[in-house]
Amino acid sequence: MKLIGRIKSKLLYLLLKKIKPEIIGGFKNSNEIFNSNIGISNFTHVSNKNNNLYIEENVFIGHFNYIDGNNAKITICKNVQITNYVSILTHSSHHAIRLFDKNSLITDYYSDLCCVGEIYIGENCYIGPHTVIMPGTRIGKGSIVSAFSFLKGEYPEFAIIRGAPGKIIGNTKEIDKENLKKYPELIKTYYNKNAFN
Repeated sequence: MKLIGRIKSKLLYLLLKKIKPEIIGGFKNSNEIFNSNIGISNFTHVSNKNNNLYIEENVFIGHFNYIDGNNAKITICKNVQITNYVSILTHSSHHAIRLFDKNSLITDYYSDLCCVGEIYIGENCYIGPHTVIMPGTRIGKGSIVSAFSFLKGEYPEFAIIRGAPGKIIGNTKEIDKENLKKYPELIKTYYNKNAFN
């Protein structure tokens, strides 16, 4: 019996050794257009049964993320990087869970106990690891979200956001200005050419 157990363990080990996180190219948006310039990890779970998820070109979504497009629209604009272990949620029942037993249905009458809302991530944003983006959140273009942040609400363009709850701690245009001073040849490829006029 021990031999069978060891054989099973060895086979399982060999199988799992072959399954590795990889970035898979391409995604078909809710408008049925396939975009090959999107990379999503095979270890990221995308719930999109209602076709609420729209991803623009040149988006990278790393490993072990959860993207919940079931209850409201999620828009991820072009040139966004979402690192690892990020949760993007369009619904939450964190208030209702304590008030209903397992056999109860949450009806429209109790809808204020549930949080449902769209998510918008503007172009050229970076979302750091272990971030939670709650329903109804809007992140302006050019923003950086630090690791382990908890975001709920509206954040302006070019914000540097950190913490739980997420607070604005800076402006990415200041960082960009210094980097463009150091590397002036990048001005011609900088996405926000009018930022400093």
